[in-house]
Amino acid sequence: MTDTDALLSLPPEIQGPSAWYGPELARRADWLEYLSPTEVSEVERAMSRLVSERHDIVTIRGEDFPLPTLGPRLRRLLDQALNGRGFVLLRGLPVESWTRRESATAYFGIGAHLGAALSQNAQGHVLGHVKDLGRSSQDPDVRIYQTRERQTYHTDSADIVCLLCLRPAKSGGLSSLVSSMTIFNEMRRRRPGLLRVLFDPIETDRRGEVPEGRKPYFSIPVFSWREGFLSAIYQRQYIESARRFPGVPPLTSAQIEALDLFDSLANDPSLHLFMELQPGDIQIVHNHTILHDRTAFEDWPDPERKRHLLRLWLAPINARPLPPVFSERFGSVVPGKRGGVVIRDTMLKAPLEPE
Repeated sequence: MTDTDALLSLPPEIQGPSAWYGPELARRADWLEYLSPTEVSEVERAMSRLVSERHDIVTIRGEDFPLPTLGPRLRRLLDQALNGRGFVLLRGLPVESWTRRESATAYFGIGAHLGAALSQNAQGHVLGHVKDLGRSSQDPDVRIYQTRERQTYHTDSADIVCLLCLRPAKSGGLSSLVSSMTIFNEMRRRRPGLLRVLFDPIETDRRGEVPEGRKPYFSIPVFSWREGFLSAIYQRQYIESARRFPGVPPLTSAQIEALDLFDSLANDPSLHLFMELQPGDIQIVHNHTILHDRTAFEDWPDPERKRHLLRLWLAPINARPLPPVFSERFGSVVPGKRGGVVIRDTMLKAPLEPE
């Protein structure tokens, strides 16, 4: 296919705030939001009541966690993530003065105002722990967030991913975001023929978390176009590790070239944005328009000081339409009921420590 033919078959360039460049955003602060004392007090009141009642975190819903001032603001921030630049950083939760249960309860309650919490692994964890467990990504059943390695740019299996920073690393561990919409635009301008390759399904490893009746990998295009929305799903290491399965062909030269260009753009300093998460920061990211990464890090030797983030995967009811092929990974494409890792007979739980 010639570049001219490819252009005719591709969606138009993405316009608007979702197609951003990191250096420009780094000069601005409109993506950084601060909690007011009134909003923090609301969170603490709702959290304290549930903690005193020993309320099961898994069952917390928005109505269980009243936030008369912060609630409407959270809905506006969610709209910025879903329909604007694709992310926001909310700063100011006093986690350093809270117990782990208090932090987890407050975080889950805030998340309940954004969407339904999803299982993040085969164990049914709706509250994830991003922490180095001394493992290696060379193990095909290990997820990279369980290591201290660089993650590389990827998406998670949910509409929205949230991170709450409890403790940063001794050094490194910076969060980085890049707009997949900008990557699409740049590929469209430079190599539309290669971009067209990424609209064909490609196999991605499930890393041992296989729902009943499914293959140990799923097959979805990197880019999909549905009802005027461009969405991306991506994890290069898992695309490559899927080649270990019978019936999965080697990557073609065109696929490798297209994926290499995609990666080079994601890693281009003129595209991505770094940020250092502080204790009490909540990062809200829209997976369909943003890829996220984390640099490698050196941790503190003291276990009580080690880098630790809590994670939520959320399904908002007002999320965008997705093509049917996303049900391969998301289980469904119905907003509010899609995403996560669903294994038969898995019981949902919110562990306060990594398991």
